[in-house]
Amino acid sequence: MDHRRTRFEGIWTRVRSELMDHVTSEGMFPEAVEWNGKNLDHNMTGGKLIRGVHVVETVQIIKGEELDDDEYYKAAVLGWAVELLEACLLVSDDIMDKSMTRRGKPCWYRVPAVGLIAVNDAFMLEGAIYYLLKKHFRSTPYYVDLLELFHDTTYQTEMGQLMARVRHRLIASYKAAIYSLYLPVALGMRLTGVPEIYTVEGKTVEPYKVALSIMLLFGEYFQSQNDFFDFVTPPELVGKIQVGTDIVENKCTWCVNIALALATPEQRKVLDDNYGRKDPAAEARVKEVFEAVGVQERFAKFEADMYERLKELIAAIPEGPERGTLKRQIFMFYLEKIEKRVK
Repeated sequence: MDHRRTRFEGIWTRVRSELMDHVTSEGMFPEAVEWNGKNLDHNMTGGKLIRGVHVVETVQIIKGEELDDDEYYKAAVLGWAVELLEACLLVSDDIMDKSMTRRGKPCWYRVPAVGLIAVNDAFMLEGAIYYLLKKHFRSTPYYVDLLELFHDTTYQTEMGQLMARVRHRLIASYKAAIYSLYLPVALGMRLTGVPEIYTVEGKTVEPYKVALSIMLLFGEYFQSQNDFFDFVTPPELVGKIQVGTDIVENKCTWCVNIALALATPEQRKVLDDNYGRKDPAAEARVKEVFEAVGVQERFAKFEADMYERLKELIAAIPEGPERGTLKRQIFMFYLEKIEKRVK
């Protein structure tokens, strides 16, 4: 992953220059151009870049051979467009959650002189996506497909935020799976011309439906891991202060759903009285219930079962020698990453 990330990261300088040249060409005041540069520099650096890199990896796997410089750049532009969407969502999410740090730095809205102008800066990050798509892909036959992927993904992710206190499985599907997992794969598929339907060894395959179904399950796994880490990891290690954790923010998480299903009437009362209160003592009482009902043990079983289920689904993908078709290796990349996550 290191060398792949390094090459991908090296493309950012060129992408950033394109974005800055465009803002300048629009007649923006020098102060506004400088501000936009600071917005990009603060919010587009320091991340793991897994989403963006996997756009390139998907293209590489489907093509079945090394990409030339032009092919690599186009794939990387789409990867950076995914990272711009990620940055836009994180800037907004940090404001809503009143988070303190992100990627080892103060959240953008907490940087001196920024404040709530960060809302507009998030929109600028999102708008940059569509400039890049127009500049590099407007003449391609799949341009509208790319636009729809980003528009639909953004809308679905925002619906996931709206449901953040309602239903855990739906949240996992809309908030985590679509933009973090399905989008990079679908972009790579579009870029390599994967059709909506094809036949492999006599079996009919609808690759985008297959990819979505697997990635939705990955999303449930991924979001449940996040929820569990929020419960067992000290707040300073997950980049949020005490008031930014799931329990005190009344989030609908995997952990609280398990606890509610297993709690005795007495334990349920403790949860009802303390969950969602911005009080360290109340949070501690909730965590005591989580421990008492065996959330950690339940998660270990859930994780093992989910891993085996995903392995079976990936192994069942019809795979032939044809180029431009879905490959199991695309999904094994994610399975290996999610299994090794520690936070």
